Amino acid sequence: MDIATIVGLLGAFGFIVMAIDDFAAFIDTPSMLIVVAGSIMVVMFRSSLGEFLGAVGVLGKTFKNKLDAPEALIEQIVELATIARKDGMIALEGQEIANPFMAKAVAMLVDGTDGGIIKGSLEREKDMTKMRHDMGAKIFSAWGEIAPAMGMIGTLIGLVQMLGNMSDPKAIGPAMAVALLTTMYGAILANVICLPIAMKLENQATLEESNNELIIEGILFIQEGGNPRVLSDFLGAFLSPKARAKLASAA
Repeated sequence: MDIATIVGLLGAFGFIVMAIDDFAAFIDTPSMLIVVAGSIMVVMFRSSLGEFLGAVGVLGKTFKNKLDAPEALIEQIVELATIARKDGMIALEGQEIANPFMAKAVAMLVDGTDGGIIKGSLEREKDMTKMRHDMGAKIFSAWGEIAPAMGMIGTLIGLVQMLGNMSDPKAIGPAMAVALLTTMYGAILANVICLPIAMKLENQATLEESNNELIIEGILFIQEGGNPRVLSDFLGAFLSPKARAKLASAA
């Protein structure tokens, strides 16, 4: 699990709840339906069904921390390169590889696939993976834009109903409170949930794309019969200076 996501989400809602004296006063079912259900329907309207359902699957990435550290990927690729140079590509067949993208690449090496085909296939898969993640992020980004607008619509509906009942002064205050709740719901849904999810998905998509590019470069280096001793330095460009220095000291 991604601790930052869990702690951040629970902490944000925790501080909001701490500021509320009467929690029941902030619950209004029609307002929730307008903002939550209404915004979901608008998001579905602006997307295809496949994009909408795909975003649900991508959502899990914000709560899971499955990205491999690039340093670990480099160490494994160097190990694979050493094995391939010593015992041949066929010796890579029995190696345990957790990263599915790398596992596919190594399988192509074992099969003796041409370097151009390996590069084209892996780059297509990398691009398609990035596209799926970007589409999921755009769904939540759109939801974050739509939720406040639906909140304003709910507020306007509440104000119209309030103005239609001006003959009863005692009803004005509660009606105004209910009208404002939809704005609050929209702001919370957008700024506490949807937009942070969209940003996190975009960041993870970028990091995963960088990892996949690292794997492609390493696999092509192995396929061309490069010297494993220089592979670590060759792939070091994908690391931060601090991580690069740490990897060099461990070598």
